[in-house]
Amino acid sequence: MSTRYPFTAVVGMDDLRLALLLNAVSPAVGGVLVRGEKGTAKSTAVRALAELLPEVAVVAGCRFSCDPASPDPGCPDGPHSDGGSDARPARMVELPVGASEDRLVGALDIERALAEGVKAFEPGLLAAAHRGILYVDEVNLLSDHLIDHLLDAAAMGASHVEREGVSVRHAARFLLVGTMNPEEGELRPQLLDRFGLTVEVAASRDPQERVEVVRRRLAFEDDPAAFAERWAGEEAALRQRIVAARELLPKVSLGDAVLLQIAATCAAFEVDGMRADIVMARTATALAAWAGRDEVTSEDVRQAALLALPHRRRRNPFDAPGLDEDKLDETLEQFKGDENDDDPDPGPDGPGDGGPDGGGGVPPQGGEGDAPEAGDVPEETPAQAPAPRGSGGERAAVKAGEPFRTKMLSVPGLGDGAAGRRSRARTEHGRTTGATRPRGALTKLHLAATVRAAAPHQRARGRSGAGLVVRRDDLRQAVREGREGNLVLFVVDASGSMAARKRMGAVKGAVMSLLLDAYQRRDKVGLVTFRGRGAELALPPTSSVDAAAARLEELPTGGRTPLSDGLLKAHDVLRVERLRDPSRRPLLVVVTDGRATGGGPDPVGLAARAARLHAADGTAAVVVDCEAGPVRLGLAGNLARDLGGTAVTLDELRADAIAGLVREAQVNRSVRRAA
Repeated sequence: MSTRYPFTAVVGMDDLRLALLLNAVSPAVGGVLVRGEKGTAKSTAVRALAELLPEVAVVAGCRFSCDPASPDPGCPDGPHSDGGSDARPARMVELPVGASEDRLVGALDIERALAEGVKAFEPGLLAAAHRGILYVDEVNLLSDHLIDHLLDAAAMGASHVEREGVSVRHAARFLLVGTMNPEEGELRPQLLDRFGLTVEVAASRDPQERVEVVRRRLAFEDDPAAFAERWAGEEAALRQRIVAARELLPKVSLGDAVLLQIAATCAAFEVDGMRADIVMARTATALAAWAGRDEVTSEDVRQAALLALPHRRRRNPFDAPGLDEDKLDETLEQFKGDENDDDPDPGPDGPGDGGPDGGGGVPPQGGEGDAPEAGDVPEETPAQAPAPRGSGGERAAVKAGEPFRTKMLSVPGLGDGAAGRRSRARTEHGRTTGATRPRGALTKLHLAATVRAAAPHQRARGRSGAGLVVRRDDLRQAVREGREGNLVLFVVDASGSMAARKRMGAVKGAVMSLLLDAYQRRDKVGLVTFRGRGAELALPPTSSVDAAAARLEELPTGGRTPLSDGLLKAHDVLRVERLRDPSRRPLLVVVTDGRATGGGPDPVGLAARAARLHAADGTAAVVVDCEAGPVRLGLAGNLARDLGGTAVTLDELRADAIAGLVREAQVNRSVRRAA
C-alpha cells in the first residue's frame, strides 16, 4: 500500500484543515466542499484525513460494514447473529467522475434474478463508503444521475437499488467530501446544500511559505516512508486529540442564547430552509469540543457561520460565495445573551488561533454583492468616421440589464451527448422507447423484450417448472430517450453600432439570461466577440458559466463590425470542439443587429459566406436580432437564413413570448415563406 502524505505536513490552508478535522470529530456536521484553483493540494489534504480517523468495528464477514452494536436489520447480508466482530481502519472511497451508476450503487445479476429468483447483489461504492469517507474529486463535473443517487443516500442514510421488481436496500451513511475548481462549473444547488461546510483555498503568495511547500513535497517524493516517519509523532498526537474531542462532544452544552445567535445569523443572511441552522449548531459544538471546552461561545458561532453559510446564500451562478463579516459581527453582537457577556473572547485556547486548531474562516468573497440592475446606457455620440486602427473606437464596458427567464433553445434531432436538460438524446435515463441487444454489460433491462426473446425457446431448453429459462442471448437492453447538454457558443457583436444605439446593456442582459439558462441545463458555454479589427475567443468552451458572465461584464464596445471575422472564429472553435468531444452537439447563438462594416472589401458578402459554412456543417443556430429604431433593415433575418437558423428579437427571447426558437431548417424556411 502506498504511503500517503501526512496531514500534519500540509503547509497553510488553516480553514481546510479545520473543516476536515471538525468532521472527523463530529461526522454529523455533514462533510466538506473544497473550492479552489488547481494545484492547491486539495486532494492531498483530503486523502491524508483518512489516516487520522479511528478504527471502525464491523460485523465479521459483512460486506456492508454493519456496526456490531446495532446491526442494520435490513442488511442484505443479514440477519446478523452473534458472529463476532472485526476492527479495520476507516475507509476512504473515491468516486471517479466517469463512474457508472452500477459502480456507485451496486449491480444485480439480472440473469440469475430472472431465472433463479436469487437476489445476487454486488455492492457498489456507496456500500463501501458506509461509516467512512466518500471522496469525489471534481464533484462539479459529476453526471446528474450520479448526483441524484448521492442526494438520495445523503438524505436517507441508505441506498436503494430497484431493477425490474428486484429491490435491495442497505445503509449508506458516510462523510461526503468533494473538491472542485469553480472555473470548470458550479454545483447544482441541491447537492451544494448537502455539504455541511465549504472552504475556499488558494495558493499562498508568501514566497517563504511556497518554498516550504516545495521543500516538503520533494522530500516526500524522494523517500515517502522516511518523510512519513518524521511526522509520525505529530500525526499520533493529532489522532489522540480527535479521539479526546469525540469523547468530549456529548458533554458540550449548547445554550439557548447561542441557539438564538445561530438562528438570527441564518435569518440575517436569508439562507433557505433549516439545514443551515442545524449544521451551524453541530459545527459550533464540534469547535468547542476541539478546543477542549464544554460550552459553546459566540466565537464558535462566528467560526461556524464562516464555514457553513457562504455556499448556502448563493442565489444564482453569478453570485460569489462568501459572507459580509461586518454584518455577521453586527448580528452576533445584537443577539448576544447574558451567558456570553462574561467571556466575550475565548482567549488563546479558543478556535481562532490559526492552524488546524482554528483557522480564519472563509475570507469574504465580495460581500453581499447586489445583482446588476438594468439601466440606461450613458448617452454616446455615434461615430462619424471609422476609428483609428490603433484604438478601435473603444468605449467603456456597460452594465448588463436585469436577467430574465428565456425560452428554451434546442438542437433538432436526437443526440448522444452528456446528460443534461436541453436537447433530445439517447441516454441511460428517461422514457423507454425501444429495446436492443446489449453491447457489453447490461445496465437497463427491457423486461418485456427479454421475455419475448426467451419465450420461443422454452421447450427446446427443457423447461419443466414455473421459472422462465433465460440465456444471456435473450437479454435486451432498454433504449431510453432523455435530454442532453450542449455546447452553446455565443458570438456577440460589440461594435460601435451596438453601443451607439444604447442597446448594449439590454444585449448583455439577454446574454446573461441565456447563460443562466445554460447553467440550469448543464451546458458548456463559450464566448466569441467581434469589434474593431476583428474577433477574439473571449472564453474557450467551459462548464463555468461564472467565467462567461465575468467576461461579458468586462466587454467594452466600439469600432467597426467585422461580422465575418466573428463567424469564422466561431467556426474554428466548433471545429476543434468536434474533435475533442464529438458527441456534444453545438448550438450557435449570434447576438447582433446584422450590420457588417469590417473584415474585408465586401463585408456583407464575406459574412454571408462565413454563415453558410456553419449551415454546411449542420450547426443549429439562432440569431438574436438587436436592431433598434422605427426603421428596421432586417439584416439579422438575412444572416439567419444564411445560417439555416432562426432570427428572434430581444423581446421575443423572453419565455412568455415564444414557444421555441430552433426548429428543423425545412420548417424554418416554410414559416418564413408563409410570413
